[in-house]
Amino acid sequence: MIDLTKEQEYVLSILQRWYKKPKRQYVTLGGYAGTGKTTLISLLREDLKKAYPELIVAFCSYTGKAARVLEQKLTEAKTKQKQDSVSTIHSLVYAPITNDNEEITGWKKKDEVKADLIIVDEASMVDSEIWNDLLSYGIPIIAVGDHGQLPPIKGSFNLMEKPDLRLEQIHRQAEGNPIIEISILAREKGEIPAEKFGRGVEKFLRSSDDAQMRISDLLERVDEETLLLCGFNATRSRLNAHMRSLKEFFTPEPKIGDRVICLRNNHEKNIYNGMLGTIKSIESDGEDGYFARIQMDDGLDYSGSIYAPQFGNKEGINFSNERAKIGKRDLFDFGYALTVHKAQGSQAKRVVLFEERSSHMDDDMWKKWLYTAVTRAEEELFIVGK
Repeated sequence: MIDLTKEQEYVLSILQRWYKKPKRQYVTLGGYAGTGKTTLISLLREDLKKAYPELIVAFCSYTGKAARVLEQKLTEAKTKQKQDSVSTIHSLVYAPITNDNEEITGWKKKDEVKADLIIVDEASMVDSEIWNDLLSYGIPIIAVGDHGQLPPIKGSFNLMEKPDLRLEQIHRQAEGNPIIEISILAREKGEIPAEKFGRGVEKFLRSSDDAQMRISDLLERVDEETLLLCGFNATRSRLNAHMRSLKEFFTPEPKIGDRVICLRNNHEKNIYNGMLGTIKSIESDGEDGYFARIQMDDGLDYSGSIYAPQFGNKEGINFSNERAKIGKRDLFDFGYALTVHKAQGSQAKRVVLFEERSSHMDDDMWKKWLYTAVTRAEEELFIVGK
């Protein structure tokens, strides 16, 4: 029997009543790391099964990795029913358009979604276009996210800005987790002391005697299970160059094996801002572009034309000045290191964070930045402070 907090019991009862007699098509649930959001959703699914045995629930998340993690948790809790589905939001809502060779040439919104309830995980990443498409089916929706994180990268739409329901009390199962401990310090104080918090979880200062040696060691151990995070684009560019030099990539052109990040949504190609991947093939397609095949971490095999001048650029390309040159090319850059804003939808077993605060950040935004950064880590977290 799971021991719920009073806060969890209250939220669960509200969700149960809402589904039985919804006054609005959707409800938003915000919860800090360690408050038991997934546990609560699992219990809700179990309760709904008793009242509605044939109920079909479509669980979905913004990224493929997040969807796989969600499915694993639901399976472990034995609450996912055989009629339920777990997928990305994109595969739930959109269907591929294929040519005569059965190659995917684009995507279109499905005519219907076979579900009685949609539960969206990581809902803070959902943009207004996708949200409106989800609503268009008239199916009840529970949108779940973390209201302590940074707002979406672009636009003013933010499902988690003022969630209808909130979980803010850390569940006892998460107490003692050093990453949760650090996340509380980040969210409440905006300051993390330089010390060890547990095995593989610590902060050290760049001014310490062995800092350079430790940083070099951490960078040499970066792999696809590691997120390398920072605050400034200039730092990201330097880290990307350093990581490429470790692979003996000494020229500015992207090469086979390079890690890359998508910088602009393309719904027709099923790629989104912040998605990571590895180049499998690449060749010039003219003065300003490459034709590349990229294996995205979500499992998608992307192929298309990408804009060459974006690689290694310390800033995003100015669309107003470059739009004609970019054309229909997609925007990618080297993806070994990311700014925290670009890493919002990602998580990794190990996170290496270079703490950097912009002069434009007020205290509240800094707390959200730091909280978002540290909660990207699943098992190990190394913070390099000033």
